[in-house]
Amino acid sequence: MNSDENRNEQVEELNEAADAAAEEMQVEGEVQQEEVSELDALKEQLQDSQEQMLRLQAEMQNVRRRAEMDVQKAHKFALEKFVKELLPVADSLEKAVESTEGQEAAGGLVASIRQGVEMTLSLFVSSLKKFNVEPLNPVGEPFDPQQHEAMSMVPAPDAEPNSVVAVVQKGYLLNGRVVRPAMVMVAKAQDAPKIDEQA
Repeated sequence: MNSDENRNEQVEELNEAADAAAEEMQVEGEVQQEEVSELDALKEQLQDSQEQMLRLQAEMQNVRRRAEMDVQKAHKFALEKFVKELLPVADSLEKAVESTEGQEAAGGLVASIRQGVEMTLSLFVSSLKKFNVEPLNPVGEPFDPQQHEAMSMVPAPDAEPNSVVAVVQKGYLLNGRVVRPAMVMVAKAQDAPKIDEQA
């Protein structure tokens, strides 16, 4: 029986060793599984961080582009207020030239004054052109509400409907943008219904 007891003891020891090995393998498996789940979480965090970084880079590029465009517009249209203040001077000089038309018979004094005003006006207009200020004189062109301000509609059988027949006050552009719209009279269609302008 001694040998049976030895065998039983050996079998029990083998069973205990097998149980211990199984427990150890189970613990290692759990540790590996925890490491894999932790690795997956870290990969996900890395991907989120990369996406956030890409979004921030794109946003920074957009901000930089907007700032560059704002600076360009500021350079291009910095003179707008100054030009608006100078336009009445041009208007006054033009009116002075217009008022002396047809008065050549009045004498040499009027002619010399007119010549001086024309030269001043010419110099003034050329100075404005140097800074990309262009006059709008749209007689005969179709009415454009972006560049023209309609003062009234008048019957004009010779002109096309909705075209400019007269300019009350010239408009001006600065680098292609309207500084002051041209005040105009627009031709109305012959068969247009009468509009109550008093309303």
